[in-house]
Amino acid sequence: MNAEQRGDLAEQMLPTAAHLAVLVHGDGGPEDVAEVLAGLDETQKNALIVVLAGLVDPEQPVGKALGWLDFNEHGTLTVPSWSEDRSVRELAPEADESLEDDFVDQAAVAKFVKGFRVEVTDADFLAGVQACAALGMTLADVDALRRWPAKTAENWVNRLKKRYQRAGRIFPDLGLAKPRVFTEEEVLAIRERAAEGAPDLEIAMSVGTTANAVGQICRGRTYSQFGGPIRKPKRAPSRASRTVWGESTPGFLQAS
Repeated sequence: MNAEQRGDLAEQMLPTAAHLAVLVHGDGGPEDVAEVLAGLDETQKNALIVVLAGLVDPEQPVGKALGWLDFNEHGTLTVPSWSEDRSVRELAPEADESLEDDFVDQAAVAKFVKGFRVEVTDADFLAGVQACAALGMTLADVDALRRWPAKTAENWVNRLKKRYQRAGRIFPDLGLAKPRVFTEEEVLAIRERAAEGAPDLEIAMSVGTTANAVGQICRGRTYSQFGGPIRKPKRAPSRASRTVWGESTPGFLQAS
């Protein structure tokens, strides 16, 4: 199964994942859950697990994620209490992985920085982040460049920091600048300028940040507590259009 097929299967399992979520949250019982799972084959169950995991924000406190459950019929606390303030990510067990060697494939790093699809090692990744930082990019910009989900680069960096610490090694300086913090007035001005048609890059250069940071502000993904015109998300192409496009341009897909 290729990446596109896995993506399509995950999309197909989303309604099932939503169904399970509402059943577990009070709309059903164990028999209803068992009935849903009985109708799935092994491949579908694996995809369902991935989708369900994707519905959970790993940065939220465990108490918030699971605090809607309290006590079972025996009066035993079934999950951590609302006072549990560790994140879901912190609760997840860490694999005892050793550091890879420090060899850096400069050709892979060059492709990484240009946004090409390329497999990179941990050492390649750190060198790529350093190169991106030298161009004034943040970890969020790296995510956008690589077309990764938000915080992928940040989480990768954090995992490597822990491995370096366990190995008793000094983590390399990536050269990342701290993202600028904007006031409410500045956020409003940015959103208003964008709504009037000013390009993100032009706004970014005038306020001393990156185009990606401006885009995040305009979409309300950052500074959501402030007002101003919020940019509407672009409509994703339908599965049919993606399939036709992919079949009509196989060479491009392979080259990318």
